[in-house]
Amino acid sequence: MSRLKTLGIVTTGGDAPGMNAAIRALTRFGKERNLHVLGFHKGWDGVEAMDFEILGARTVGGILQAGGTFLQTSRSKALRTDEGVKKLTENLDTLDVDALAVLGGNGSMKSAFKLGEQSSTRMIGIPCTIDNDVYGTDETVGFDTAVNTAVEQIDKIRDTAKSMGRVFVTEVMGRNHGFIALHTGVAVGADVILMPEVEYTQESVIENMQNCTKRGKRSGLVVMAEGAGDSREITRILDYYLNADVRLSILGYSQRGGSPSARSRFLANLFAKEAIDSLTKGDEDILVVLDDHGVGTIPLKTSVSNEKKIDEEYLALNRVLTL
Repeated sequence: MSRLKTLGIVTTGGDAPGMNAAIRALTRFGKERNLHVLGFHKGWDGVEAMDFEILGARTVGGILQAGGTFLQTSRSKALRTDEGVKKLTENLDTLDVDALAVLGGNGSMKSAFKLGEQSSTRMIGIPCTIDNDVYGTDETVGFDTAVNTAVEQIDKIRDTAKSMGRVFVTEVMGRNHGFIALHTGVAVGADVILMPEVEYTQESVIENMQNCTKRGKRSGLVVMAEGAGDSREITRILDYYLNADVRLSILGYSQRGGSPSARSRFLANLFAKEAIDSLTKGDEDILVVLDDHGVGTIPLKTSVSNEKKIDEEYLALNRVLTL
């Protein structure tokens, strides 16, 4: 069994609801095992600057319901150069950090794997991102909250769309992946769902919305990921071709904020326990995941070497549901 006395925690990349819940759970499960727990501030920049605080059971009290991350995060450049990697490695060794829990998305996991290859510090990834883009896990901490936030806002937009007989194009987050758009679109009954992973033409969008009118629909809804194209252009084209008033609503960063849902909090707690259990057993360079078998782990290398795919069967399901 590998030595485990000091655990570091770092939140990297974009923030996600439930990160605080994960920090709290990692700290308290760690203290239960008599670990010394360090929380690094502002992502990888905090590791580079050795900017940290000692975490205890009371330090993390009252943060369970808070959105974002109280440790703060950043889009750091620290791991983009060999010199940066060397600096982070030296700092972790200086602080005697035996294991580092990295909370973030796909990019954060790649950074953790890169650092783990050069460092004696064991890496364990906790998938925390609204994008749900981490390969190997069915769900990430924060995804459920982001979808619920989008659904709540679009439900309100739907009310005014029906009242005014309008068509709304609603843009949700997702530069490279359309998981939020897909799950939100199905949940709100969108007539069209647009995602970066699935090719479409402007003509097909126009035709689908025109068919909605022919079927007697008095309002319409398009849900599209930000990376699926220019939402302003889609709005302009639909406004030109449809006999309807077409409006655009960009939901923006509200999807990142807010109190985490019960599911996001619960998942954060389960992931944290699995992380501490796995590290105690001596595992290294792994990712905590949720799959058909429950909560477990896979090699970090497996996750960063693959890309998570969208389930296009949900699109087919939605086409029937929106008849």
